[in-house]
Amino acid sequence: MPKVSDIGGKRLLGLAPDAWAQWVTQQADVIALEILGSEFQWVSRENDVLMKVQSPIHGEFLILTELQLRYTDKMPLRMRAYAALAQERYGWPVYPVLVNILPHSAQIEVSDRFESNFLGLQARQDFCVINLWEVDAEIVFEQSLDTLLPFVPVLKDGGNQQTVKRALVQLQQNQELVELESLLGFFASFVLDTELVQQIMRWDMTVLRESPWYQEIRQESLQEGREEGEQTGITKGKLEGEQSLILRQLTRRIGDVSPESRSQIQSLSLDQLEALGEALLDFTESADLGNWLQKNRA
Repeated sequence: MPKVSDIGGKRLLGLAPDAWAQWVTQQADVIALEILGSEFQWVSRENDVLMKVQSPIHGEFLILTELQLRYTDKMPLRMRAYAALAQERYGWPVYPVLVNILPHSAQIEVSDRFESNFLGLQARQDFCVINLWEVDAEIVFEQSLDTLLPFVPVLKDGGNQQTVKRALVQLQQNQELVELESLLGFFASFVLDTELVQQIMRWDMTVLRESPWYQEIRQESLQEGREEGEQTGITKGKLEGEQSLILRQLTRRIGDVSPESRSQIQSLSLDQLEALGEALLDFTESADLGNWLQKNRA
């Protein structure tokens, strides 16, 4: 079983560092030298990757890649801080890159810079933004971007059975990439029927539960539920926010939820809803939901 970090950002970018560096900078002569530590005292995440590269024109510099599940309005400030900390620690110019994997559920404008003006003092930090849902899946195969193979299902024109199978075959051809099959399956479940995903590939939720991707999605789901509830300022609002989130996730996983099951879900406590939010990632059919509800009656 791979370690937690094996399917985190450092592992993924390490699969094809030259191809990644050249793609994000759009500089064909950039060569990756090494992946450096990006732990800056109070900053440490599995999906922040700092890569030292070299170019005949620009010399040695750093590519700071932030792999973000979904964009938030806190990202510009974070990118400013990360870029400054990296340059202060290593002394090389920094090329910051923000990669957003999934579109945000709300209508939030994605910014590519941090700007502030306080008492006449101005600060600005630009960074490259890559929204994976806007990236053509064919580029992954044409440019040998092995880093993006697990994300093929959420790329543009990648959410179909044929393209997912193509990505799976490429992973299976390299023994070092086989462990990423479960991550590919995970993102495939966002766009394909779960039963179809299981037919295409092996599904290893044990590995995924230990991955930073699973944990980030889980925390994000809980936070969305809490935020929806907090907007009303009462416990009922929190319950309704969590219920709405759970029902959306269930619809994505197993299809339409029956009125009877919907009624049972609405009778669950907040703790039970959170437990269901974790359990539903294992569901493959409506019977799984029925069995869980039977064992966890309110």
